[in-house]
Amino acid sequence: MSDWNARQYLKFKNDRTQPAIDLAARLNCDAPAKALDVGCGPGNSTAVLKARFPKAQIIGADFSENMVETAKKDNPGLEFIRCDISADIDSLPHDFDIVFSNACLQWVPDHPSLLPRLMSLLKPGGFLAVQIPMNYQEPIHRIIESTVSHSPWTELIPYMRLFHTLSQEQYFDILSDISTDFTLWQTTYLHRLPSHQAIMEWYSSTGLRPYLDAAVTKEARDDFYQEVFRQVRDEYPVQKNGEIIFRFPRFFFIAEK
Repeated sequence: MSDWNARQYLKFKNDRTQPAIDLAARLNCDAPAKALDVGCGPGNSTAVLKARFPKAQIIGADFSENMVETAKKDNPGLEFIRCDISADIDSLPHDFDIVFSNACLQWVPDHPSLLPRLMSLLKPGGFLAVQIPMNYQEPIHRIIESTVSHSPWTELIPYMRLFHTLSQEQYFDILSDISTDFTLWQTTYLHRLPSHQAIMEWYSSTGLRPYLDAAVTKEARDDFYQEVFRQVRDEYPVQKNGEIIFRFPRFFFIAEK
């Protein structure tokens, strides 16, 4: 899979950043000294943490070199490192007051093992704060999965995404084992997008991206994109003012060590 495209991702910066703002606002943490932003992307969520806790040392970490370089350029006053959270987590310091992750962990496997390891990075009394998309029943996901599972796309796009996200009940049980207290909630964002093309632009940098990368030829890539686009136009109605409602459910939790 090719590296992430930070500029493509940031085309919808305000919409993508709002969940990070909402998660940070719920952190009831007095004067944290140090926070880690796991899967910081282009640094928009790291900037949110810095605005929420201006006296804290904030470190953004991401696997993508393109994302980290963009984050450094766009946020020169913040600290960013390249880190594979699956492989490198145990080499990180274990002295954070906050471990924060906005829209990243859905790409990381084995959450029953991952969450305790993230919790281990915290000092006693520290907080693990996470937001994970749970939009798999929304039309865009159903369209992609249904299309790629049928011929000729199965042969032309030899990829089927494995979702690492667990159920809310499973997260509840894990957090009850590893934390002293926790809270969970879900918010469905109704994003106002100007067109069906905007939905494709949004997903080309995230959920649609690995399918496009897997195409056996450029023609297959272009044809698959157009087929998904056709179905998106059918599934998402146009509002009276010409805009599209793009529903996006997201799951949140904050757990105390």
